[in-house]
Amino acid sequence: MAPEEYDCIVIGAGIQGSFTAYHLAKNKKKTLLLEQFILPHSRGSSHGQTRIIRKAYPEDFYASMMEESCELWTLLEKEAGVTLYRRTGLLVMGPENGKDFQLIKSTIQRNRVPAVVLQRHEFSQHIPNVNLTHGDAAFVETDAGVLYADRAVRAAQLVFQGHGGVIKDRQKVVQIEPGSMVTVTTGSGVYRAKSLVITAGPWANRVLPLTGLQLPLKVVKINACYWKEKVPGSYSVTNRFPCFIQIQPKEAEHDIYGLPSNEYPGLMKLCYHTGSETDPDERDRQTDRSDVDILSRYISRCFPGLVPEPAVVESCLYTVTPDHHFVLDRHPTYSNIVIGAGFSGHGFKFGPVVGKVLSELSMGQVPSYDLSPFSIRRFHTQPKSAL
Repeated sequence: MAPEEYDCIVIGAGIQGSFTAYHLAKNKKKTLLLEQFILPHSRGSSHGQTRIIRKAYPEDFYASMMEESCELWTLLEKEAGVTLYRRTGLLVMGPENGKDFQLIKSTIQRNRVPAVVLQRHEFSQHIPNVNLTHGDAAFVETDAGVLYADRAVRAAQLVFQGHGGVIKDRQKVVQIEPGSMVTVTTGSGVYRAKSLVITAGPWANRVLPLTGLQLPLKVVKINACYWKEKVPGSYSVTNRFPCFIQIQPKEAEHDIYGLPSNEYPGLMKLCYHTGSETDPDERDRQTDRSDVDILSRYISRCFPGLVPEPAVVESCLYTVTPDHHFVLDRHPTYSNIVIGAGFSGHGFKFGPVVGKVLSELSMGQVPSYDLSPFSIRRFHTQPKSAL
C-alpha cells in the first residue's frame, strides 16, 4: 500500500506540536499530526489543568515573544469559543539586590509590561496570608494569570482539524528516512511529507537519533503538589489571589512557583521548579520527594494559611537543556526537518508563538524572531554519522 502523502508531518501532539500543526493548516498546508499515545493523555509535559502565563523574564527575547503569544492565545479563545486564560496577576518575590530579581524588574520596565511595585510596609495589605522574606522585594505583573492547559491543547487541535488537519494517535515512530520527501514509519503506518517537524517532548532523544541527531536534553520528573487551605478561599482565584514566583528561596537553589486555588477547590498548587532525572517511559520509578520537603519548609515559613503537607501530588515531565533555553531550529544536516525541543518547564505559554516559528521554518520562510538563542549550534552537537 502506498504511503499517505502530506505537505508536513508533525511528530508529537503536545502544546508545541499542536500549535505547529494549527499554524501549518491555517497556511493551507496538508498536515498530519502524529501522537504515540491515545489522546488525550497525561504522560508528557502538556497535560494538567493550569499553567502560569507571564511576561516577567530576565531576557528581553522571551518578553518580546510573549507579547505576540498573548495575542494568539486570545485569538484561539475566539476561534474555539472557549475560555483559556484567567487574569490573576503574578506576584514576583526575590532578594531585593539579587541579580535575577533585578534583571526581571528591568526587563519588565524596558518592555513596558504593566506592573506594580509593592513596598514592604504595604505588602500584607495587598497580599494577605503571605510572609515576605526579610531582604526580599516584590512586584505584581498585573496582566499575568492562569492558562487552562488541557483545554488549550484540545482547542488548538480542534481548530487544526477544522482547517482540514489530520490527527492520528497510537502512532509510535520507529523509522525516519530523510530526503526531499521525508518518510516516517510508525507501528501502524507509513507517511511521507515535504517537511517534518519533531516536537516529541520528553521523547525527543528517542526520536531525534532516527535522524542521526542527539541533543543534550535531560528529562526530569516534577511533583505538582496541591496544599490545603486552612481557611477555605484564603488563596483562591475567586478572592483575587495571584499566581506567584519566589526567586532564590532560602530553602533551596531553584525557584518556587504557585497558582491560586482553582481546579481543586480549597487546594493551592505550589511546585519546585526542578526535579530528579527520570526515564519518560518509567517515570513512576523516580520516587525522590526532596522537592516536597523543600516546599513544606517554604510553606511553613511563607504561606502560614496552608497545611504544610501536600493533599494531592501529581507528576509532570520537564525536558531541560543545559542553559534552560528552548531548541527551535532546522536539523543541522536536513533543512526540511525542523526541531522544537527542550522547553525546560517554561514553554507552555509560548505554544502559539513557538508553533508559528516552527511552521515558518518548515515552510522555508524567514522566522518572525531571531532564533539564535535557540540554535542547536550552541551545544556544539555533531550529527551522528550512522543513520
